[in-house]
Amino acid sequence: MRGNDPAADRERLAAVLREAGAIALKTFRMPLKTWLKAHASPVSEADIAVDDYLRERLAGAQSGCGWLSEESVQDRASAEARALWIVDPIDGTRAYLAGQSDWAISAALVADGRPLLAGVFAPVSDELFLAVAGGGATRNGSPMAASRGSALADIRVSGPKRLVRALATTEPRITVVPRIGSLALRLVRVAEGALDIAFAGGNSHDWDLAGADLLVHEAGGAITDLAGRGLTYNRPDLSHGTLMAAGVARHAALVALTREWRVEFG
Repeated sequence: MRGNDPAADRERLAAVLREAGAIALKTFRMPLKTWLKAHASPVSEADIAVDDYLRERLAGAQSGCGWLSEESVQDRASAEARALWIVDPIDGTRAYLAGQSDWAISAALVADGRPLLAGVFAPVSDELFLAVAGGGATRNGSPMAASRGSALADIRVSGPKRLVRALATTEPRITVVPRIGSLALRLVRVAEGALDIAFAGGNSHDWDLAGADLLVHEAGGAITDLAGRGLTYNRPDLSHGTLMAAGVARHAALVALTREWRVEFG
């Protein structure tokens, strides 16, 4: 991965993500060793086990391919690699530790700052989302697409309360969907059309976003900052500001609306 056969690469990634999901499910809702890392973010032995497995099967199987994950962010030795895997072994660790279902495993092969191959797997609901650049996006093997239209009323929205409230001030006829624990999964709900808009607060990182980014893009959507700028990965600064995702027509309408938000939300 990634070779001359995108379909084969997609299937190999699918197999790896499903096995990683099985590893995470073995200890799901079981007593686990946990601790806190920077910014009081929780991590567990399950995160490390999945991370180790993914690193062996993805980066370890491909000479010259770099590696960046939430659990090994301190190791930037491969940051100069043209192509690298960007991975979150358990996106939504808090949800995982609380026994909730809204966590996922995310992986993307990124070259020159943009994802080429990506997958997000939600083990509890057995939903596997896959995309290849230029090849569309699928959910459990079936093509998926972001919702169409540019209307900002009568739509489904999820994200941080401050952003949802800002939208509701202008367009009160929205349905607020409870915030999804995994940011990758929240964004993927836009790619499959289950959400019309998803917001991300200003504390996301490459590993939260790279997999979902390609899925949203290949499903006919866009994910950008409030000014409409796309995302670039594996920069010296791995963090990102306030983001929004939607189908391309609605996203364009949203960029126009959020112009006046930018001073407040960045």
